[in-house]
Amino acid sequence: MHTTLSHHGLLAFDPIAPRDVAFVLDNARALQIAAQAGGAQALLRGRKFGLMCEVDSASDAALFRRAAVELGAHVAHIRPSLTELSTPLEVQHTARMLGRLYDAVECQGMAADLVHQLGIDAGVPVYDAVASQRHPTAKLDGMLGSDSPAPDKRRFVLQAVLLSTVA
Repeated sequence: MHTTLSHHGLLAFDPIAPRDVAFVLDNARALQIAAQAGGAQALLRGRKFGLMCEVDSASDAALFRRAAVELGAHVAHIRPSLTELSTPLEVQHTARMLGRLYDAVECQGMAADLVHQLGIDAGVPVYDAVASQRHPTAKLDGMLGSDSPAPDKRRFVLQAVLLSTVA
């Protein structure tokens, strides 16, 4: 479960390669089985995630926070100050600072081009609304094939993505 995926489709709204789909689903199933057996592990203990969004009480933000915290990570809420009008230098400085502070950053409600540029300059995974129902990984929930409630399936898939890109 500690293999890191290099495909950035898990980070952005790009299509996900079939190899990555199988890998994420396998890891999500393993996390699901461990949770059902009461043996969930803090596989992301010591890791720090930034959650860049306006309101961290929104459902997507809450899902991201829960998925990461259940794996032992710390999640800090960051109010975005960057916009599409930010200068390239502002974006670069912000990205580098985020990369020094966090192991990964989830961006919600931000322009895709801005998130992409942050990802280039941060040096850590930068997710483009990976916890949203619009993200391609949300389609993997139905492929998990268990009798768990849909929100739990989504959480296990999200946890598998986090582990695949950070651990």
